[in-house]
Amino acid sequence: MDQHTGTERPRRSWRALLGKIVLDTRPLKFPAYRRLWTSSIVTAVGAQFSAVAVPKQLYDLTGSSAYVGLAGIFGLVPLLVFGLWGGAVADTVDRRKLLLVTNSGLAGTAVLLWLVAASGTGSVWLVLVLFALQQTCFAVNMPTRSAAIARLIPAPLLPSAQALGSTVFQLGSVVGPLLAGVLLPLLGLSVLYLVDALALLVAVWAVFRLPALPPREGAPTKAGLRSVIDGFRYLAAHSVLLASFLMDIIAMVFGMPRALFPELAERVYGDPPGGGVALGWLYAAIPLGAFVFGVLSGWLHRVARHGIGVTIGVLVWGVAIIGFGLSDSLWLGVVFLAIGGGADLVSMVYRSSMLQAAATDEMRGRIQGVFTVVVAGGPRLADVLHGSGGAALGAQPAIAAGGILVVVCALGAALLLPAFWRYRAPVG
Repeated sequence: MDQHTGTERPRRSWRALLGKIVLDTRPLKFPAYRRLWTSSIVTAVGAQFSAVAVPKQLYDLTGSSAYVGLAGIFGLVPLLVFGLWGGAVADTVDRRKLLLVTNSGLAGTAVLLWLVAASGTGSVWLVLVLFALQQTCFAVNMPTRSAAIARLIPAPLLPSAQALGSTVFQLGSVVGPLLAGVLLPLLGLSVLYLVDALALLVAVWAVFRLPALPPREGAPTKAGLRSVIDGFRYLAAHSVLLASFLMDIIAMVFGMPRALFPELAERVYGDPPGGGVALGWLYAAIPLGAFVFGVLSGWLHRVARHGIGVTIGVLVWGVAIIGFGLSDSLWLGVVFLAIGGGADLVSMVYRSSMLQAAATDEMRGRIQGVFTVVVAGGPRLADVLHGSGGAALGAQPAIAAGGILVVVCALGAALLLPAFWRYRAPVG
């Protein structure tokens, strides 16, 4: 055998294997999508600082996980109202302009939260109101951003684009909480909010460089109640999409225990009252697992049975949450949460791809609005459920019980919804 040929063949085989396993980066060849993706990189770490700071600030002010869970209600109501309305607006206006407005609003609320924390104001209700304003901007921003993706890349690359976006977000969700756990006892909450605000201002510039994304012919001209109702009618005609929402609600409402992280970090894993490393690891564990799995997600776009992918992902998530609830070791708990994060990424990629492929462009904003309400609203309901459940039963029993409910309900949904289980992605 020729020496040159003998060395090149193994190298080509190794590259081919990596190409099938490692994250598919083909969507980044499209400049507009690359700018949208880059804006997510800039904000990922800073956004997670606020995600850690708000519940920690509430727990420090009250000493109760029930108040941390109350933040779920203040986040849920804006998501329910403005997520649906924001998706309707995204179908009637230039989506780039709407992203500029909402990103600016996110940065502004982060500045206000920084001022409250820096001034030492001890009002729980002021923090909750500012958090609600922040979630209002988020509720409009997310469906708009998601609806823009399908205008920037070809349909066959949608699963890869979803994996890319999620992987970047999860990387920020790993680095952000870990840094927060280190910086909290050193610099305090106000610095976390300030970093978030600065990162979001940089993201405004990245969005500014996107191309115009005006509504296409046939899109509605007004974002009223009728437009929102049309979105629900569209969903009602697509039972498979409704089933995908149900699976996510089951996973997040029963299985997302983040409202109990401050209590677990302090009372079970030994963090000092001012916050510490354990709190950072708890918030980072789920996105860490999702990030690692996202890097190795190159094969996801080759799987056509998206319904099966979602179902298996939800079941593995439930089992991982059960393990976390039964664990008394921080590092074993982190492993279980990381496994759950990987499973959740699989579910998210296939659910998002199903929505992008099924909806027409003039309907896509409203469908993504419903998706935002379900995806972001579910964890808020979970905050309320786990916060009250933890106060009544104890943190660890409440978490394990939630994981059991995820497994039981997901199996029941799969049996009752065979069309979802059989769903295949469209070709071409």
